[in-house]
Amino acid sequence: MAVLTDKFSLANGTNIPQVGFGTWQIPGGQTAYDAVANALKTGYRHIDTAKAYANESSVGKAVRDSGLDRSDVFVTTKLPAETKSYQGALADFKTTLKNLDLDYVDLYLIHAPWPWNEIGKDCDAQNLEVWQAMEEIYTSGKAKAIGVSNFNVHDLQNILHHATVAPMVDQIQYYVGYTEPKITKFAQDHGMLVEAYSPLATGDMLNNPAVREMANKYHVSPAQLALRFCLENGVLPLPKATHQDHIEANAQLDFSINAADMATLNGMADTAANHFHNGTQG
Repeated sequence: MAVLTDKFSLANGTNIPQVGFGTWQIPGGQTAYDAVANALKTGYRHIDTAKAYANESSVGKAVRDSGLDRSDVFVTTKLPAETKSYQGALADFKTTLKNLDLDYVDLYLIHAPWPWNEIGKDCDAQNLEVWQAMEEIYTSGKAKAIGVSNFNVHDLQNILHHATVAPMVDQIQYYVGYTEPKITKFAQDHGMLVEAYSPLATGDMLNNPAVREMANKYHVSPAQLALRFCLENGVLPLPKATHQDHIEANAQLDFSINAADMATLNGMADTAANHFHNGTQG
């Protein structure tokens, strides 16, 4: 499973394992603890959580109990989308570190450019205030890298025009048939790593006939093909799983998709009915 030890490099030189283990919708407590513990045992070295997931304490405990050196596990977490003030951001980060019971996080993201119950609201001024706090957190060394999530081109431009430290990551919903080409290109052109949450389209990928057919050609599962597709596009996938067989299978990505098949996958139309459809995302 060399794919779990391969890394992307962020703009500040920080190395980030190129496949992450997502914990969105994994309940805090034993379920989240076991999932993260099993992922670490399987070889994952990149865990993605968020204050909004209400599982940071379980994730942090699994990391601490793993027996691995802290420096060997890349931990990402996120500032709640509803927090849109400088002081609020600093306070939430302090709570997050306490929840995780870790001295630092490897990557800290603004979860969304607007509160989840006001998707699309203009929060440009507030996001600049929050980004000041993010830069302060980064300068303190308590976050080794900083970035954003669910930011579109306008939201990214707003930050870039005023930032001292540019966002290093934009984590977005991204999967075969829904690759946000404008956001992805803008982010990558400005030195940001794009991360894909819901890379399996919350399971829809597994039943996509075209994806299934192509997966058979490569003797892999539809999930493995969908995750490899992200990597071939230079995008970091964050698959979520609670069952051990899925945790292991999602890490078996040591194959390549040829250029013609990548062109087919990149050309697939958006098959999802809606996005941002049930509250907290990614």
